[in-house]
Amino acid sequence: MRERIQRVADGVRRIPFGPRPESVPAFVGTACTLVGLIDIASGIVPRFRHSSAHALVEVLPGATGPFAAALSLGVGVLLLLLAHGLKRHKRRAWRAAVILLPVGAFVQYAYRESVVGVAVSLLVLALLLRHRAQFSALPDPRSRWKALANFVVMSAGSIGLGLVVVSAHPDNELGNPGIADRLEHTLYGLFGFEGPIAYAGDDSWTVGYSLGALGLLTAVTTIYFAFRPEHPTARLTEEDERKLRELLDRHGARDSLGHFALRRDKSVVFSPSGKAAVCYRVVSGVMLASGDPIGDVEAWPGAIERFMDEAKAHSWTPAVMGCSETGGQVWTRETGLDALELGDEAVVDVADFSLSGRAMRNVRQMVKRIERNGYTTRVRRARDLSEPELAQVRKAAEEWRGTETERGFSMALGRIGDPSDGDAVIATAHKDDPDSPYGDLKAIIHFVPWGKDGMSLELMRRDRSADPGMNELLIVAALQAAPGLRVERVSLNFAMFRSALARGEKIGAGPVLRAWRGLLVFLSRWFQIESLYKFNAKFQPRWEPRFVVFRKSGDLPRIGFAAMQAEGFVPPGPPRPFAARRPPRPERPCTHVIPVTARPASGVGRAA
Repeated sequence: MRERIQRVADGVRRIPFGPRPESVPAFVGTACTLVGLIDIASGIVPRFRHSSAHALVEVLPGATGPFAAALSLGVGVLLLLLAHGLKRHKRRAWRAAVILLPVGAFVQYAYRESVVGVAVSLLVLALLLRHRAQFSALPDPRSRWKALANFVVMSAGSIGLGLVVVSAHPDNELGNPGIADRLEHTLYGLFGFEGPIAYAGDDSWTVGYSLGALGLLTAVTTIYFAFRPEHPTARLTEEDERKLRELLDRHGARDSLGHFALRRDKSVVFSPSGKAAVCYRVVSGVMLASGDPIGDVEAWPGAIERFMDEAKAHSWTPAVMGCSETGGQVWTRETGLDALELGDEAVVDVADFSLSGRAMRNVRQMVKRIERNGYTTRVRRARDLSEPELAQVRKAAEEWRGTETERGFSMALGRIGDPSDGDAVIATAHKDDPDSPYGDLKAIIHFVPWGKDGMSLELMRRDRSADPGMNELLIVAALQAAPGLRVERVSLNFAMFRSALARGEKIGAGPVLRAWRGLLVFLSRWFQIESLYKFNAKFQPRWEPRFVVFRKSGDLPRIGFAAMQAEGFVPPGPPRPFAARRPPRPERPCTHVIPVTARPASGVGRAA
């Protein structure tokens, strides 16, 4: 009670000094959203311009009066475009707002002579200028796709709003125009031409100016996105990759996800000492790291601090997907972030694996049946395959993918047979098939190194015409061949919400747990949740928990959506429904490959 009273008292004492600096961006962004919506309504609906709600909002920044419908509509759209950037502390949004507010103040004085409206506009302007240090976030990485996306979204929104504008004056329409006439009038108006619908009085000018304003906004914003300087997309440089490989050579055994930091579509920040690093990708404003930091645990705080500084500089939402328990403890201790268990990683200790026993009966029978059907397996280091064999494996993996988008981010490498990945392990299944374009190749699984004595499953692909059970066959073959490869542990797929699925099906599970499990089973129709758990469980692994690290609970939906984009479940860019599948982009050559004769044997495993 005392703490609550003290907080109230502190808030009362702060009233003369204005809001707290850290709350100004959210306050201004929310105000822009509300005023923008009201301005759009006042520009579209004539009755709203004379309502008490609009009379009240006319004293707020951006409101321009009932007589300037077109300007009100344009200002409202601009405020909506700026609102999100202001909430994210973006410097360019601040600059635009600083320009827009004086314009709004001038319009209110020139057209309405509203002294109160001018005063409020200038007051908010003063607030922005006083707290300009809060709006220092740099722009997000971007590409030319932003211009196309803006054109599509703004065009659709302008057509929708334009139809409302055209239809908002039924009493003054001459004749009885149909929906086709309204759409034609809207499209002509967006380009600044007169359409087929005529209005009595000044409504014709109101509609024409409003449509012209929408068309102009669409053109101007699209041109801005098309010609503004383009920031490069995330990409590991050769020097970054060399440093990461050196860290993995010394500390790679600690985390089974370490080798996936070498994806070449990630960025990296290093600790001041260079002994640790965090790899990440920015997706929809979320700075998404995966796994634990790379390198010496003692140097992790320095890399994490650099990561958080980068997130703050751009006002990105920091998040970590799939870190270990140790990683989660360091992240939460150093940053004040929170952690939530996301699922479990299946790890098989090679020395304990055996096909004998009742628990392995189903796997044993499936493997024996497939072998009787004439399938054979080969498990080799990637460096031991000839170039024609690697080319065939890459081609088959590409054709058997089944989706246009390559899926995977936190537990996928995105390449096979790169010269710098010679320690990777490739297991293949074979059966004579004269009609197959891939010869006798029927299935592939790819493992990446996990330190010197482990391997981590990266992807599983198979010919759709092959017998069921190819993945089980190849995993068993890889586990049986592991001792010869000096591999002692194999990491398989990551099972999301495994503990909830396992506990929810047991006797005595409560109604909440059963309901949660039921929801996960339902979602498994579209996402591999239950199926991955059951597949992993076949091999009797030990389960290692993995966590998601986040700033606040309200960020979780956004982080989840960004993670789905990064993993390839949601398209990150504009759809291309009629685009033919293109061949995979060639990897940039690696110029710092360590000679394979000097490299110790090692293996690794992780699921795609």
